[in-house]
Amino acid sequence: MKLFNGLGSHLGNLSRLSNAVTRSISAENFTGAKGAGGMATEGTGRQCAADLGVGWKVSPSIVIPPGGTVELAQIEGSGALQHLWLTGPHRRLSILRIYWDGQEHPSVEVPLGDFFASASEPFAQVSSLPICVNPGRGFNSYWEMPFRKRCRITLTNLHQEAQQLYYQITYALTEVSEDQAYFHARFRRSNPLPYKAVHTILDGVSGKGQFVGTSMFWGVNNCGWWGEGEVKFYLDGDGDFPTICGTGTEDYFCGAYNFENSETRRYQEFTTPYSGMPQVIRPDGLYQSQTRFQLYRWHMTDPIRFDRDCRVTIQALGWRNSASGPRYLPLQDDISSVAYWYQTLPTVPFPPLADREFLEII
Repeated sequence: MKLFNGLGSHLGNLSRLSNAVTRSISAENFTGAKGAGGMATEGTGRQCAADLGVGWKVSPSIVIPPGGTVELAQIEGSGALQHLWLTGPHRRLSILRIYWDGQEHPSVEVPLGDFFASASEPFAQVSSLPICVNPGRGFNSYWEMPFRKRCRITLTNLHQEAQQLYYQITYALTEVSEDQAYFHARFRRSNPLPYKAVHTILDGVSGKGQFVGTSMFWGVNNCGWWGEGEVKFYLDGDGDFPTICGTGTEDYFCGAYNFENSETRRYQEFTTPYSGMPQVIRPDGLYQSQTRFQLYRWHMTDPIRFDRDCRVTIQALGWRNSASGPRYLPLQDDISSVAYWYQTLPTVPFPPLADREFLEII
């Protein structure tokens, strides 16, 4: 009898036995090797553990110098990442990259906070199935990320100051079935979005796969409602017109009517398993002048499948004050997005990520 490979875990199969091997990488076990955790004699906790010795939290974290890149994981073999936990570094100026099966270019290249639907301070709870952000600033990913030969994870610090990182990467070494694709995530920012242009969430995809989610940080530069724009999915050679066309921004993120609480007449934050608006940053009457929104939408039960290519865009539309009646106003907002998808390899190389000055949120 062929045993369960241990992937795709859920409440219905947790009782099933498997030959999968569980390993975990952290600052207390840099390689994830069996029986090699908690052996450090040097580390960021050495002074605190001076009276206790080896095994007593000697190396709970690492320090990434300004402009430096650290390799968090180099995993050989076949298996899947099952849980990432990180905390500490700057959200927008720390760049997470993941490489699959020896590719020289990454399949994941995203600022750390944006990957976890938390682009900006202050803290906001995110309670969804694949991403959770918990007090205080505990970033968790439960996206399953299969690989067949190797996995490499790095983090780059673009900040002018050193950043302290706490992390734990838990994975299974096991057989990966032929029909399992590779996880991808890509960041884009339009700041400002040109007049009458659309923000592109994803393009340049070549391969077979499925689009599984969007997170978005939206800074509004006009007064009034900003979310009339449609999300469009262009699949497998679509030209000027998409196969899938939504009806509005708040509709795509599974809200309605301005995300408005009808009793308070204010935007209402929400965080649910598949969609949410966990953060609304409101003007404070002084320097905090722009309203900003953090949103996410996971296509976990409704993945958008494609055979050859996929392009995803979103419009930015508000309302004009017009004597002739309601008219749309194309907006020139600050829009950042992360696209999440699975696809076959090879990955088409992403365009170079923008420099720190363009990435930074003020």
